[in-house]
Amino acid sequence: MLGLELATDPRWARLVETNIEEILTDHAWCEQKAASNAISIITMNPEHTELVTELLIIAQEELEHFQMVHEIIKKRGYEFGRERKDSYVNELYKARIKGGSRQQALVDRLLFSAMIEARSCERFKVLSENIKDEELAKFYYELMVSEAGHYTKFIGFARKYGEGLDVDALWKSLLKLEGEIIQNYGKSEQIHG
Repeated sequence: MLGLELATDPRWARLVETNIEEILTDHAWCEQKAASNAISIITMNPEHTELVTELLIIAQEELEHFQMVHEIIKKRGYEFGRERKDSYVNELYKARIKGGSRQQALVDRLLFSAMIEARSCERFKVLSENIKDEELAKFYYELMVSEAGHYTKFIGFARKYGEGLDVDALWKSLLKLEGEIIQNYGKSEQIHG
Protein backbone atom coordinates (compact mmCIF):
# COMPACT_ATOMS: atom_id res chain seq x y z
CA MET A 1 0.00 0.00 0.00
CA LEU A 2 2.68 2.53 0.94
CA GLY A 3 4.92 1.88 -2.05
CA LEU A 4 8.12 2.74 -0.20
CA GLU A 5 11.21 1.68 -2.12
CA LEU A 6 13.28 0.63 0.89
CA ALA A 7 11.99 -1.15 3.97
CA THR A 8 13.42 -0.46 7.41
CA ASP A 9 15.73 -3.21 8.63
CA PRO A 10 13.98 -4.85 11.63
CA ARG A 11 17.29 -4.61 13.53
CA TRP A 12 16.55 -0.89 13.86
CA ALA A 13 14.02 -1.87 16.57
CA ARG A 14 16.85 -3.43 18.59
CA LEU A 15 18.75 -0.16 18.38
CA VAL A 16 15.66 1.72 19.52
CA GLU A 17 15.35 -0.58 22.54
CA THR A 18 18.76 0.54 23.76
CA ASN A 19 17.37 4.02 24.40
CA ILE A 20 13.59 4.07 24.79
CA GLU A 21 13.70 7.52 26.39
CA GLU A 22 15.30 8.99 23.26
CA ILE A 23 12.87 7.40 20.79
CA LEU A 24 9.89 8.56 22.85
CA THR A 25 11.14 12.13 23.03
CA ASP A 26 11.91 12.17 19.32
CA HIS A 27 8.52 10.62 18.59
CA ALA A 28 6.68 13.20 20.69
CA TRP A 29 8.30 16.02 18.76
CA CYS A 30 7.46 14.31 15.44
CA GLU A 31 3.80 14.30 16.45
CA GLN A 32 3.94 17.98 17.36
CA LYS A 33 5.52 18.80 13.99
CA ALA A 34 2.86 16.74 12.19
CA ALA A 35 0.13 18.75 13.92
CA SER A 36 1.90 22.00 13.01
CA ASN A 37 2.24 20.86 9.40
CA ALA A 38 -1.50 20.18 9.12
CA ILE A 39 -2.28 23.60 10.58
CA SER A 40 0.18 25.25 8.21
CA ILE A 41 -1.52 23.66 5.20
CA ILE A 42 -4.88 24.90 6.51
CA THR A 43 -3.49 28.42 6.96
CA MET A 44 -2.23 28.52 3.38
CA ASN A 45 -5.37 27.00 1.83
CA PRO A 46 -8.47 28.17 3.74
CA GLU A 47 -10.62 28.21 0.61
CA HIS A 48 -10.66 24.39 0.43
CA THR A 49 -13.38 23.59 2.97
CA GLU A 50 -13.09 19.81 2.82
CA LEU A 51 -9.31 20.00 3.17
CA VAL A 52 -9.60 22.32 6.17
CA THR A 53 -12.19 20.07 7.82
CA GLU A 54 -10.14 16.90 7.39
CA LEU A 55 -6.81 18.48 8.32
CA LEU A 56 -8.32 19.89 11.50
CA ILE A 57 -9.13 16.29 12.45
CA ILE A 58 -5.60 15.17 11.57
CA ALA A 59 -4.07 18.05 13.56
CA GLN A 60 -6.17 17.09 16.58
CA GLU A 61 -5.17 13.43 16.24
CA GLU A 62 -1.50 14.35 15.96
CA LEU A 63 -1.77 16.49 19.11
CA GLU A 64 -3.48 13.58 20.87
CA HIS A 65 -0.59 11.34 19.81
CA PHE A 66 1.83 13.96 21.14
CA GLN A 67 -0.03 13.90 24.45
CA MET A 68 -0.08 10.09 24.53
CA VAL A 69 3.67 9.86 23.98
CA HIS A 70 4.24 12.56 26.59
CA GLU A 71 2.13 10.58 29.08
CA ILE A 72 4.25 7.47 28.47
CA ILE A 73 7.40 9.54 29.03
CA LYS A 74 6.06 10.84 32.35
CA LYS A 75 4.73 7.44 33.45
CA ARG A 76 8.12 5.83 32.90
CA GLY A 77 9.93 8.58 34.78
CA TYR A 78 11.80 9.77 31.70
CA GLU A 79 12.68 13.36 30.99
CA PHE A 80 10.97 15.01 28.04
CA GLY A 81 13.90 16.54 26.23
CA ARG A 82 14.22 19.39 23.82
CA GLU A 83 13.06 19.18 20.22
CA ARG A 84 15.23 16.99 18.01
CA LYS A 85 16.40 17.95 14.54
CA ASP A 86 14.84 15.63 11.93
CA SER A 87 17.48 15.44 9.19
CA TYR A 88 15.38 13.01 7.14
CA VAL A 89 12.43 15.42 6.97
CA ASN A 90 14.78 18.33 6.26
CA GLU A 91 16.30 16.46 3.30
CA LEU A 92 12.86 15.69 1.91
CA TYR A 93 11.82 19.31 2.42
CA LYS A 94 14.82 20.61 0.46
CA ALA A 95 13.70 18.54 -2.52
CA ARG A 96 10.25 20.16 -2.65
CA ILE A 97 9.41 22.06 -5.81
CA LYS A 98 10.15 25.75 -5.48
CA GLY A 99 8.00 28.37 -7.12
CA GLY A 100 5.14 27.40 -9.35
CA SER A 101 1.45 27.95 -8.83
CA ARG A 102 -0.47 27.78 -5.56
CA GLN A 103 -1.97 24.54 -6.83
CA GLN A 104 1.49 23.07 -7.45
CA ALA A 105 2.64 24.20 -4.00
CA LEU A 106 -0.41 22.60 -2.35
CA VAL A 107 0.00 19.29 -4.19
CA ASP A 108 3.71 19.27 -3.41
CA ARG A 109 3.04 19.91 0.29
CA LEU A 110 0.38 17.20 0.40
CA LEU A 111 2.70 14.66 -1.22
CA PHE A 112 5.53 15.67 1.13
CA SER A 113 3.14 15.13 4.07
CA ALA A 114 1.97 11.79 2.69
CA MET A 115 5.59 10.63 2.41
CA ILE A 116 6.38 11.46 6.02
CA GLU A 117 3.19 9.73 7.18
CA ALA A 118 4.05 6.68 5.03
CA ARG A 119 7.55 6.36 6.48
CA SER A 120 6.26 6.92 10.03
CA CYS A 121 3.61 4.26 9.46
CA GLU A 122 6.26 1.83 8.21
CA ARG A 123 8.55 2.56 11.17
CA PHE A 124 5.67 2.07 13.64
CA LYS A 125 4.96 -1.29 12.00
CA VAL A 126 8.59 -2.32 12.46
CA LEU A 127 8.42 -1.30 16.12
CA SER A 128 5.08 -3.02 16.73
CA GLU A 129 6.42 -6.29 15.31
CA ASN A 130 9.95 -6.26 16.72
CA ILE A 131 10.13 -4.40 20.02
CA LYS A 132 10.05 -6.57 23.14
CA ASP A 133 8.26 -3.96 25.25
CA GLU A 134 4.65 -5.19 24.99
CA GLU A 135 3.07 -1.87 25.97
CA LEU A 136 5.02 -0.02 23.31
CA ALA A 137 4.47 -2.75 20.69
CA LYS A 138 0.69 -2.38 21.14
CA PHE A 139 0.96 1.42 21.20
CA TYR A 140 2.95 1.51 17.96
CA TYR A 141 0.55 -0.87 16.26
CA GLU A 142 -2.34 1.49 17.04
CA LEU A 143 -0.38 4.49 15.78
CA MET A 144 0.59 2.60 12.62
CA VAL A 145 -3.10 2.26 11.76
CA SER A 146 -3.69 5.98 12.40
CA GLU A 147 -0.68 7.07 10.32
CA ALA A 148 -1.88 4.88 7.42
CA GLY A 149 -5.15 6.82 7.50
CA HIS A 150 -3.30 10.13 7.45
CA TYR A 151 -1.15 8.98 4.53
CA THR A 152 -4.30 8.01 2.61
CA LYS A 153 -5.93 11.41 3.27
CA PHE A 154 -2.89 13.37 2.10
CA ILE A 155 -2.54 11.30 -1.09
CA GLY A 156 -6.27 11.59 -1.75
CA PHE A 157 -6.21 15.36 -1.40
CA ALA A 158 -3.13 15.64 -3.65
CA ARG A 159 -5.09 13.80 -6.33
CA LYS A 160 -8.24 15.85 -5.72
CA TYR A 161 -6.50 19.22 -5.93
CA GLY A 162 -3.96 18.17 -8.55
CA GLU A 163 -6.21 18.46 -11.57
CA GLY A 164 -4.03 18.99 -14.62
CA LEU A 165 -0.90 17.79 -12.80
CA ASP A 166 0.53 14.29 -13.10
CA VAL A 167 0.20 13.56 -9.39
CA ASP A 168 1.09 9.88 -9.80
CA ALA A 169 4.34 10.78 -11.60
CA LEU A 170 5.16 13.33 -8.89
CA TRP A 171 4.50 10.70 -6.22
CA LYS A 172 6.68 8.11 -7.99
CA SER A 173 9.47 10.66 -8.23
CA LEU A 174 9.16 11.43 -4.53
CA LEU A 175 9.18 7.70 -3.68
CA LYS A 176 12.42 7.30 -5.63
CA LEU A 177 14.02 10.28 -3.92
CA GLU A 178 12.86 9.08 -0.49
CA GLY A 179 14.35 5.65 -1.22
CA GLU A 180 17.71 7.31 -1.83
CA ILE A 181 17.46 9.53 1.26
CA ILE A 182 16.35 6.79 3.68
CA GLN A 183 19.43 4.69 2.87
CA ASN A 184 21.35 7.02 5.17
CA TYR A 185 18.98 6.46 8.08
CA GLY A 186 17.88 3.66 10.40
CA LYS A 187 21.01 4.02 12.48
CA SER A 188 19.76 6.02 15.46
CA GLU A 189 17.03 6.01 18.10
CA GLN A 190 14.83 8.38 16.14
CA ILE A 191 11.57 7.73 14.31
CA HIS A 192 13.13 8.75 11.01
CA GLY A 193 16.77 8.45 12.11
